[in-house]
Amino acid sequence: MPKTSARLLSLLSLLQARRDWPGGLLAERLEVSPRTVRRDVDRLRELGYPIRTFKGPDGGYRLDAGAQLPPLLFDDDQAIAIAVALQLATASGAGIQEGAARALNTIRQVMPGRLRHRIDTLLVTAVEQPTTRREPPLDSTVLTALGGAVHTHEVLRFDYPPAAAGTDAPPRRVEPHHLVTWKGRWYLVAWDLDRADWRIFRADRITPRTPTGPRFAPRHLPAADVATFVTARFRGSSDSAAWPCVGEVILDLPAAAVAAHTHDGLVEELGADRCRLLQGSWSWPGLAAALGRFDADIEVIGPAALKVACADLARRYAKAAE
Repeated sequence: MPKTSARLLSLLSLLQARRDWPGGLLAERLEVSPRTVRRDVDRLRELGYPIRTFKGPDGGYRLDAGAQLPPLLFDDDQAIAIAVALQLATASGAGIQEGAARALNTIRQVMPGRLRHRIDTLLVTAVEQPTTRREPPLDSTVLTALGGAVHTHEVLRFDYPPAAAGTDAPPRRVEPHHLVTWKGRWYLVAWDLDRADWRIFRADRITPRTPTGPRFAPRHLPAADVATFVTARFRGSSDSAAWPCVGEVILDLPAAAVAAHTHDGLVEELGADRCRLLQGSWSWPGLAAALGRFDADIEVIGPAALKVACADLARRYAKAAE
């Protein structure tokens, strides 16, 4: 029979895993008698865990929510998931950064050495917060491998499917620099050794190869920080997080209706059904197309490049309608 302390931890772990546990099944899983289970449940109650007894043919136990937060028990995967989530929360802008940082430090202090090392190698930068779209799942072993290579400054080799289906591509060789999240999707920022340039790779498409390569001296990103670099690349720029194309228009719509569908544009109310919008995009045609989604009359204030893009787009759409 396991020692009492180890048995209590096992019992607590089982109670956290599902809502209701028949007493007989708990005794079977713990390899003890039902009487021992009852005594252990009483010990957990004394420690502050709100465990309820339910009656019936399969009478047993249920761990309820309590008025106070008792000590919790997490397995390895849960502990890593919490640590990553707390790192992302420190950059969420939701007013919980300080609390998330303190919680991460508290969890790290009580973790065994093997988990503390995994957390220390999984440094994540949140650049853009998640959207409502559903992203492809990411294998935690891949995330750990990428984070480890970033932490130790070791050359990483991995398979990465090419954009054109059905074509083979040699393994990529990179100097990993940062793990980042952008709108809920994971990316690896790295220096591509074969292309002699910075690249951003989707982590869910990476299949790491082992072993890793030699160590390297980290290069400096061509930007003030990794958030600026990633934002610039996704906005079609090379060195600035600002949109390369910014235009000003007047829309025949209420300001509230426009603001609800504008991620980072500036909206100014001009009347009940009229507003000014300052909006950016990666290209002038892209900006002109984005303005068309409002389904309203548009007056272009400037610049001239936006007017030209609107005229070109109008011609293309008219031709497509013929």
